[in-house]
Amino acid sequence: MRVKGGAAAMAAVAILLAACAPAVESSPAVTTSYESEGVRASVPAAPEEPEPEVVWPLTGLDASDATEEEYGNPALAIKIENSAEARPQENLQYADVVYEEYVEAGISRLVAIFHSQMPESVGPIRSMRPMDKNIMGSYLGPLIFSGAQNGFIYQNAAAGIVQITQDRGDYGFYRTTDKYAPHNLHGYLSDFLEQAGDTTTPPEQWAWATDIDESTAQSEGTRATNVSIIMSGWAHPSWDYDKSTGLWMRSEWDSPHVTTDGTQISATNIVVLRVTLTTNHSGGGSGVPETLLAGYSGEGQLISGNRVVDIEWSKDEMTDPIVMTTTDGEEVELAPGQTWVELIPLSGSVTISK
Repeated sequence: MRVKGGAAAMAAVAILLAACAPAVESSPAVTTSYESEGVRASVPAAPEEPEPEVVWPLTGLDASDATEEEYGNPALAIKIENSAEARPQENLQYADVVYEEYVEAGISRLVAIFHSQMPESVGPIRSMRPMDKNIMGSYLGPLIFSGAQNGFIYQNAAAGIVQITQDRGDYGFYRTTDKYAPHNLHGYLSDFLEQAGDTTTPPEQWAWATDIDESTAQSEGTRATNVSIIMSGWAHPSWDYDKSTGLWMRSEWDSPHVTTDGTQISATNIVVLRVTLTTNHSGGGSGVPETLLAGYSGEGQLISGNRVVDIEWSKDEMTDPIVMTTTDGEEVELAPGQTWVELIPLSGSVTISK
């Protein structure tokens, strides 16, 4: 596990999990005084919440209760369909990080990264695209999908990506009866973990603030209540800030984006990255849109809590995380929680309302 404030070796994780919590020395109480009807009293101030010793690498949330096996699991990157025929999706709300990408015909597709929460099954699972290896390569885990052009499969294999796919008979996939094919392929995460091969616990992708108030957007940004995105004529996601929970609630075409159990998709952080598209013809079939990430850079916004800050992003190699900084060049810190990354083509639009 990662011990906050240092790079602890995984060999120390079992000791940390098994050890009893150390005793904490008490400190003098901080009090606040007030007067009422001539009576003066002192009230102890509420104690500060202790900073967790161990956090999940992809959410920054407390991982003290995780077992060594749970923490040591690889991150599962699963291609999830997001067309109208595919919604509602199953258990998408449990993903630590979700990337929304532009694919053919202007629809969007999702790369959902599961690590701190592993639901029994997810879906619908769909095909892989050439940019997926650069989206999930920095997580060092397997890519789970169904269908792809042969050239893209060979490119992934040559790059060292562990691929779990229904097409070649890998197990764990099944079809539901609530939708028609190809929009009904789901999969069991425990089966995918068994086929993950020589993969490892994912490294952190970005820096975490200790809490939302210390996050870069909250400390340096301006007010935001709505994020409206047009990826194309067919993809219009939007996000609304819920001040009662401090979360951003997702909609598709102004209708709440819910999962099969009725849960509306939410996120603590929204990362908007403006990206360049090209057409990739190297798969052996018709050309497909590719989002250019590895070796590229651009601009965007980071939204945490009810504030937004302009950022710049860059990514070196496939296995390198996306680096995000303020326009002054300072590394950004996200609020602990789940994150959605919106990969918005330069031809699209993003409107952020105060």
